[in-house]
Amino acid sequence: MSGLCLQAVTLRLGDAVLIEALSLDIEPAGVVTLMGESGVGKSTLLAYICGTLEPVFQASGRIWVDGREITGLPPERRRVGILFQDDLLFPHLSVGDNLAFGLAPEIRGGERRARIAAALGEAGLAGFEDRDPATLSGGQRARVALMRTLLAEPRVLLLDEPFSKLDTATRARFRAFVFEHAREREIPTLMVTHDPDDARATGDRVVELTPQAPTPD
Repeated sequence: MSGLCLQAVTLRLGDAVLIEALSLDIEPAGVVTLMGESGVGKSTLLAYICGTLEPVFQASGRIWVDGREITGLPPERRRVGILFQDDLLFPHLSVGDNLAFGLAPEIRGGERRARIAAALGEAGLAGFEDRDPATLSGGQRARVALMRTLLAEPRVLLLDEPFSKLDTATRARFRAFVFEHAREREIPTLMVTHDPDDARATGDRVVELTPQAPTPD
């Protein structure tokens, strides 16, 4: 069993059922899109996969990555990467130091610098190691955020509307950049979006989440 596998995942908020018995398989290099109205549980599902679900929610169901169950593991042991609407770069650190956060602590010295330089090269930002993130465009910041995530070598990539704040042209380029890099690395990817153009750009499956009926008294 390779890729990401969700088995009968149910999410509740009090008496309200957000998602009921959702099962989903995403093969390596696959990109599956979750769509649905606000409040239906899309981002909540991503938090459950990451291991960062707020205690106010109740969850059941199992999560497997490459044949290994991660349901009960802490977030740092799941090897799940996520991109949000905001790039979340550290404003007090250089571009290079931001990227360094994605690297394992045992990668040091010349190898650390080489990996950062290679990531910037892939992003079309060669030589940007010492730049202040505030001097970058929105598209450049988004690429740095993605490369930082990929440097952590995730086994799963989650996308929580990371294209929504970009202008139309930048959005199309960055979207293609993300999908290309995820597929090259054979990372199963689960994307949340409200934009049908995002879904069409994947060329892959779309899962429509619908509000669940209220639980009877």
